[in-house]
Amino acid sequence: MPDIPTRDGELLKRFRAGDREAFTLLYRMHQAAVFRFAMLMTGDHAKATEVTQDVFVWLVHHAGSFDPARGELGSFLAGVTRKFLLRRRGEELRWAPLDESFAVSDCADDREAAEGLRRAVLALPEKYREVVVRCDLEEKSYDEAAELIGCAVGTVRSRLHRARALLARKLAGTVERKTEKCQV
Repeated sequence: MPDIPTRDGELLKRFRAGDREAFTLLYRMHQAAVFRFAMLMTGDHAKATEVTQDVFVWLVHHAGSFDPARGELGSFLAGVTRKFLLRRRGEELRWAPLDESFAVSDCADDREAAEGLRRAVLALPEKYREVVVRCDLEEKSYDEAAELIGCAVGTVRSRLHRARALLARKLAGTVERKTEKCQV
């Protein structure tokens, strides 16, 4: 069996020639990774599903945009997903209320703590959230994350450092507020 990049290129070539089964195979091979990234970036199943659909509809109409000589289809689709997420975020910001505060529940159990962490990650600026998703949640190496994001490895490292510091401050404030509520 040929390696994945070669196979992706061959499947896209077959799809451009009219072979719908080739596209189905590409979808099955890459849909989960696209969805997982969108889900981790949005925290919303419905939005992640829509973004995933948008990415593959875009690919149907722009299959010729992928050049296998420049890299893997998975990385290419990650970039397309990223652009759809940025576009969606821009559209959402036009309608977002100005005072979105970080909600904390009283004396949280593990599930509530995980929800608080998820909210804190979602509250990070996009460039920091993306490195947290890639490195900490998807467990990509710095090199892999840099390739997927399209930046230098040093940029990934510095953004991840900054993101973790922001999360630590956000979560430290959460712990302090929870402790105060539990003592009342």
